[in-house]
Amino acid sequence: MRRITLILTLFMVYSTFAQQPLTPEKLWELHRVSGIGLTADKNHVLIGVTTPNVKNNSFDKEYYKLAIKDGKTVSITKEQLELLTEKLNNNKSLKLIHKEVKLTPVLAKDFHKDLDKSSGKIYQGLDHRHWDKWNEGSYNHVFIENIASGALTDIMQGLPYYCPQEPHGGEEDYIWSPDGKKVLYVTKAKVGTQYVVSTNTDIYQYDIATKTTTNLTEGMMGYDTNPSFSKEGVLAWLSMKEDGNEADKNDLYILHNGQKINLTATWDNTVFSYLWSDDGKKIYFIAATNGTQQLFEIEPFAKNPTVKQLTKGIFDINNIIGQSGDLLVVTRNDMNRAPEIYTVNLKGRKAPLEVKQLSHINDYLYKNIAKCPVKERTIKTTDGKDMLAWVIYPPDFNPKKKYPTLLYCEGGPQSALTQFYSFRWNLQLMASQGYIVIAPNRRGMPGHGVEWNAQISGDWGGQVMKDYLAAIDDIAKEPYVDSNRLGAVGASYGGYSVYNLAGIHNKRFKTFIAHCGVFNTQSMFGTTEETFFNNHEFAGPYWEKNNALAQKAYTEFNPIEKVAAWDTPILIIHGGKDYRVPEEQGFQAFTAAQLRGIKSKLLYFPDENHWVLQPQNALLWQRTFFDWLKETLQ
Repeated sequence: MRRITLILTLFMVYSTFAQQPLTPEKLWELHRVSGIGLTADKNHVLIGVTTPNVKNNSFDKEYYKLAIKDGKTVSITKEQLELLTEKLNNNKSLKLIHKEVKLTPVLAKDFHKDLDKSSGKIYQGLDHRHWDKWNEGSYNHVFIENIASGALTDIMQGLPYYCPQEPHGGEEDYIWSPDGKKVLYVTKAKVGTQYVVSTNTDIYQYDIATKTTTNLTEGMMGYDTNPSFSKEGVLAWLSMKEDGNEADKNDLYILHNGQKINLTATWDNTVFSYLWSDDGKKIYFIAATNGTQQLFEIEPFAKNPTVKQLTKGIFDINNIIGQSGDLLVVTRNDMNRAPEIYTVNLKGRKAPLEVKQLSHINDYLYKNIAKCPVKERTIKTTDGKDMLAWVIYPPDFNPKKKYPTLLYCEGGPQSALTQFYSFRWNLQLMASQGYIVIAPNRRGMPGHGVEWNAQISGDWGGQVMKDYLAAIDDIAKEPYVDSNRLGAVGASYGGYSVYNLAGIHNKRFKTFIAHCGVFNTQSMFGTTEETFFNNHEFAGPYWEKNNALAQKAYTEFNPIEKVAAWDTPILIIHGGKDYRVPEEQGFQAFTAAQLRGIKSKLLYFPDENHWVLQPQNALLWQRTFFDWLKETLQ
């Protein structure tokens, strides 16, 4: 309650000031609101509020119960939260937990007890590191804890598999069956090199009485994730078809009367997350559509199940927390507002349904932050397609003035470019510094049909680059855009895009910023930790000389092959713990720029991964980012 009271007090103080443009410092004052779940009586939302502590280079975390009826907030402790969110069986005698177990010898001391000071690690497969951690022989496992005795049972039986899944899986990866007699969990039952070349996770069922395990998704070869039961005990989950393709269409399945039924087989889109309705008759889910993330529903037991869109607007619904009567509790954000808790009124007779703000944690700060106009723009691509783009304007935009303009290159490469809110790649923050930002939904992004989503694979440097150039050329025609002050910025695949554009842009841009980008596709193949990704995106390894599509990825679509044409200032940013796009990619790019005499700068974080997570590092990132733009575009 203490922080909420403080927030209300500060609201009174801040509201006396005029609105000002967003700055990096103001961005890092914002509280980060997340929905954890609903209480058992469905009357309250459990929320977490994370607040950056820049001085201590850390984060403060507080928890609250938010009343759905009137929005009143009560502070709770972490211990109280844990009690409210325990994964208990139906009679509350058993609890599910996960913890790390040591299973495989890797460290020197595992092999030689007298070498306990050695730092050496020994591997026999390519699962030696993942995301930002080295594999030291330990794995996440699911345990059943007996509440009365405290006894623990490892239901994964000592196997070297992960649950929750590495690197980003959580408690959604394991659940009870409705009768409390079985446990379902998600894992990829592979080790070593086979682990890194596959995406074939499955949903396993452990029977407590017989201590036997059954693979419920046997023969389904891609990702199978997010198992969940309806009120009547019908299992649903999300599934991708193709092994090795992390961005395949994500379909919604149910297991009904012994049959696996694909509810979205004919729907031309991909599902992000879902929730059964309380009565078990509907499934609500989130998907990207036309540059936003919206709420949809389907009736799985109807004769011809069809998808219905429930919400619409220039915002993202990004998480379904739960259902309370006629209200769905969700998180919502847009490019000008960080996520807060909202409700969706299911009693609406026709879509779009009413979406109403429930939490107001950041209102006192946003009261004094000027919004940036966000406009939709349709651009004709070189192959005659209509491409949606978001254009973000400075808060005090004046069409009679001329503005420097940034092309924002999204990562992924199949990430959705919707009304996202980032605490690093924040488009409102960029526009607030006096830049127009154009963010095209180029080839590869979900929300525009499965074919559009898939077209980028094997074609990284092809039509996508033409889409980017079409976007910047289109906006540059506007009288308020200073075509002599254009920049391109991006991370991950967006960083690759920047490196590639630097060799083909034909003097369009005056500056570039690449964060954790792929610079050399061949060395990327040999150093990244998820080999399945490169096998799919590059159509195979670089040594397959007779594979024409793969060779194109390592020659024509390889940014390193275009360095001789580089002639534009570039800022390069990379993290030392980034094993997805390893640091040598950034070092190679910086070396090339420096030896060619191109104005360039390297910002290196030895303790950050593919992202920048620490508050002071994040502020350094943003200050360096905008200092570079001032230096090269003003």
